Amino acid sequence: MSKTAPDRVLLVTGMSGAGKSTVLNTLEDMGWEVVDNLPFQLLNRLLATRAPEGVLGQRPLALGIDSRTRGFDAAQIVERTQAMSKDASSRISILFLDCAGAELERRYSETRRRHPLAVDRPAADGIARERELIAPLRLGADYLVDTTTNTSHSLKQEIRARFHDWGTAAMTVAVMSFGYSRGLPRNADLVFDMRFLHNPYWDQDLRPLTGQDTAVADYVRNDPAYADAVGQIENLLLTLLPRYGAEGKAYVTIAFGCTGGRHRSVHVAERVASLLAERGFAPTLSHRDLGLSGNGSVDTEDAETGKRPGK
Repeated sequence: MSKTAPDRVLLVTGMSGAGKSTVLNTLEDMGWEVVDNLPFQLLNRLLATRAPEGVLGQRPLALGIDSRTRGFDAAQIVERTQAMSKDASSRISILFLDCAGAELERRYSETRRRHPLAVDRPAADGIARERELIAPLRLGADYLVDTTTNTSHSLKQEIRARFHDWGTAAMTVAVMSFGYSRGLPRNADLVFDMRFLHNPYWDQDLRPLTGQDTAVADYVRNDPAYADAVGQIENLLLTLLPRYGAEGKAYVTIAFGCTGGRHRSVHVAERVASLLAERGFAPTLSHRDLGLSGNGSVDTEDAETGKRPGK
């Protein structure tokens, strides 16, 4: 492989409709060189051609490949990628974008597009066929992102967080809050349930506020179990994160959940992210369900609408 090749190459692949175009556009916005649907057999020739340098020098390369690519053979792509990665001049990794079949069907129906492998049949047929064709790529992937619950915006955020400093040994740490009423985050590595803490929702004055407000934070901190429990979680994370880094894990997502994702989980996520920043992990922080109701609009009533325990 030529010395002109970029230090890192990322093959972006996965299910059609799972967000490959969004990922490639995001990486291009981040300064990557992006090539979509290049026949894999031409990769060596591409790497032998010097690309325009970015402000930081040779740019990482993202190559989009899917079942529509000419000469597509998933098993052969994995085999050749592993062989090419033995060349010290360039490291090739695979990012696989997965998505639940029902959600893919919904997306095709909503956009009124035909599935590329089922132009004259229902999209479900093409999805099933494609999942079988690309199974070796999923098994051989270095990075797996399930986009079933992602919006375009949240997928862009995840890609920026995961690959913002690619090419260094630093591990990317993301801290997030979420509400169990809207489901578990699909890409979380570590999940901590904050529903054991007293719930500010049951205080009429605190209900409209969030975990970012001082009054809510004080209320949560006053729970007798708070200091010991959260302190132990922090100590656990400070123990685990360096070990994950030493094992070569590139990306860790830590998620804190409560019922509605507005109060307890938000406060604890803010606290933990602040501690990790002080310890040099430079985490990204997001609140998945903060300020959102079940239909995605701004809350007029918290999602925690069930009866109060014991009532």
